[in-house]
Amino acid sequence: MVKRVLLGEIGRPHGVRGLVRLHAFTADPKAIGAYGPLTDATGTKRFGVTPMPGGLGRIEGVADRDAAARLTGTKLYVERDRLPPPADPDEFLLCDLEGLRAVGEDGGDLGTVRAVEDYGAGPFLVIEGAGGERLVPFTKAAVPVVDLAAGRLTLVPPPEVTVEPQGQEDAA
Repeated sequence: MVKRVLLGEIGRPHGVRGLVRLHAFTADPKAIGAYGPLTDATGTKRFGVTPMPGGLGRIEGVADRDAAARLTGTKLYVERDRLPPPADPDEFLLCDLEGLRAVGEDGGDLGTVRAVEDYGAGPFLVIEGAGGERLVPFTKAAVPVVDLAAGRLTLVPPPEVTVEPQGQEDAA
């Protein structure tokens, strides 16, 4: 399976000649065009992207506002192997965590990292194990060790939180 990394997203159209707002998730927003053609999430559609000043971009083959509008919200990906290696040995991309074995501090198997999700409050790991699915925040406290070479990470999951329903009083 080819790992893809999210590099940006096509925003709303700008003007009538096919320009779009371009949301680049690269360290340097202008670098998004340096990775060559980008793809959609499935890898089937390819997009040549040219970043422009002011957060704008030109998408190859898009020449009018209507065509640009149809691409609004399209997420732009690149294959993981086209990205440069991390500069620091302790540095990695979140997609590199997927597939790693999750172990406890005692070395016991807790499952496998199925996905890394982030809905705005910070990333969390989706761990698939014998007890089902578990969500663990990706923080130094909960994941103190990531060892890509060994293919595992150490988890110190926070205690489970159970919330009792309110307003369920006995009508005796």
